[in-house]
Amino acid sequence: MPTISMFYGILVSMFFEEGERHSLPHIHVRYAGEKASVAIGDGSVLAGTFPPKQLKLLQAWIEIHRDELLADWELALAGEQPYKIAPLQ
Repeated sequence: MPTISMFYGILVSMFFEEGERHSLPHIHVRYAGEKASVAIGDGSVLAGTFPPKQLKLLQAWIEIHRDELLADWELALAGEQPYKIAPLQ
């Protein structure tokens, strides 16, 4: 699973599996042993758990980089490697 960004200990990854054709655009995040899938559209947690403070940072990052994330999602759908995205600063 390619890591597309990393900030404040949060690792953001994106991958797409063939069986997920109708899946909602999302990212996979990890922080201190916690894992979650988070929707790109609204930043909601789709699966897993994530600490509230880090989720707010992640949601701010998603808001800033939504267009890039959706472009990466399209690349992943096409079976291509997603691009790295700047961290939250």
